[in-house]
Amino acid sequence: MTDILFGQSYYLWFDPKLWAAMQPYPPLGTLYAASYVRQQGHKVALFDAMLAQSEDEWAIALDREQPRFAVIYEDNFNYLSKMCLLNMREAAFKMLAMAKERGCTTIVCGSDATDHAEQYLARGADFVLIGEGEETLGELLDRLSGRSEIPIVDILGLAWPDQGSGNGQPAFRRNPRRPDIKDVDALPFPAWDLVDIDRYRQIWLDRHGYYSMNMVTTRGCPYHCNWCAKPIWGQRYNSRSPENVAEELEWLKQTYQPDHIWFADDIMGLKPGWWQSFADMVEEKDAVVPFKCLSRADLIVRQASDVEALKRAGCEIVWMGAESGSQKILNAMEKGTQVEQIYEATRRLKAAGIKVAFFLQFGYPGETTEDIEKTLQLVRDCMPDDVGMSVSYPLPGTKFYENVKAQLGDKKNWTDSADMAMMYQGPYTTEYYRQLHVVLHKEFRSRRAWNDLKGLLRNPTGTRPRHAREAMATVYRMGTLPLERSKLQRLAYASGDRIEDLPHMSLEEAAKPTPQGD
Repeated sequence: MTDILFGQSYYLWFDPKLWAAMQPYPPLGTLYAASYVRQQGHKVALFDAMLAQSEDEWAIALDREQPRFAVIYEDNFNYLSKMCLLNMREAAFKMLAMAKERGCTTIVCGSDATDHAEQYLARGADFVLIGEGEETLGELLDRLSGRSEIPIVDILGLAWPDQGSGNGQPAFRRNPRRPDIKDVDALPFPAWDLVDIDRYRQIWLDRHGYYSMNMVTTRGCPYHCNWCAKPIWGQRYNSRSPENVAEELEWLKQTYQPDHIWFADDIMGLKPGWWQSFADMVEEKDAVVPFKCLSRADLIVRQASDVEALKRAGCEIVWMGAESGSQKILNAMEKGTQVEQIYEATRRLKAAGIKVAFFLQFGYPGETTEDIEKTLQLVRDCMPDDVGMSVSYPLPGTKFYENVKAQLGDKKNWTDSADMAMMYQGPYTTEYYRQLHVVLHKEFRSRRAWNDLKGLLRNPTGTRPRHAREAMATVYRMGTLPLERSKLQRLAYASGDRIEDLPHMSLEEAAKPTPQGD
């Protein structure tokens, strides 16, 4: 038996697009929480849903461990971001029911549960942790296990059912939120020993030829993008020190020998000088491991030494939140970046030998085919190494949601990450944006393949047969691109009730991160 069985409700199997990509990472948020309460003396176990194929495996873990407490983290493939996929919410509800059937006290934490605590409590959660989970969970477990006498009503960041309403209707209590953990260096490293590392390693090696692990260096993002949901940290931002991150990276390298690291931060290296200190330390510790990270164009061009430090630290690729090639749309999003900065950041990274990838977002209010074409031209001009496309997704708690909620339909959530449904009366139809996804990726892959083919022709002796076949096949498929573009044009009729423009802060205001208190 164990005191606490941790589980997360993100099943890669339920997201066909990401299952096909098969780049699984263990649930960092869950591992941090497990490590934290284990440090307090609780006995813990982990159910890792990432590689499970149904909730039945959770039931097996419950029967094996017989825990008193079942803690379910809504831990997406990136626990710092809100995904809000319907498949994963339904999985969490099923997991709650299974735990309740076995007499467990059930506790839920995550961004979706923070936004919709009442739904989770109505479906069987005894407690929902509001916001950041570690300290609230620690206090709650101490109280429930008899280690502490703190009243439930005094535990900050907690919601629970209130049976005293007397009117026969479900009622809930919600305590005030808990302040964020400022000293994130004080947190123990994630409980990696609970993870089946060998299984992850074998999957990565079989599918990709290398093994990747995940880390985070920060919590939160202080910028103002008005479509980004931040139910856990809002615009607060807390960073680990370069020393602490380098120490963990050194430990991971010595213990598990990863070939690659994914830094899953919303935004990494915001503080001036952070990258330089980090690069110095990982070089000194012989802890350099190739990695990918996320950043903003304005931070990449902030000072030349940042890119040089990125390279020294081991950066292989930067995923940049480019979003759009239209300054009008960037301003409407309150992104705080300029199109020219995207071009310049791309040039600097490529010059340093660092690959570049773009996150792109279409379907924002006021978007026209001219704005879309500017974004496609941005991709043609910059020729990044990869692109990811999404459509604007109204999530509760965002300014974007408030601006369009009168136009929301019955569908409130995507089923999985490939859904791409327009959930408000956007500029164009769902069918249009799904076809735009086809055109964008087909054109992008064709152009990259054409460039690769030219390289093969210049150096045929150094070419692997498989790469040559792939390049030739992609170039052959270029012939279908005009047909796909023609289909896109036929779908490009504007919505009859589109929102043309929305009030937004100035570019200068949006570019300034929210000041952080002590």
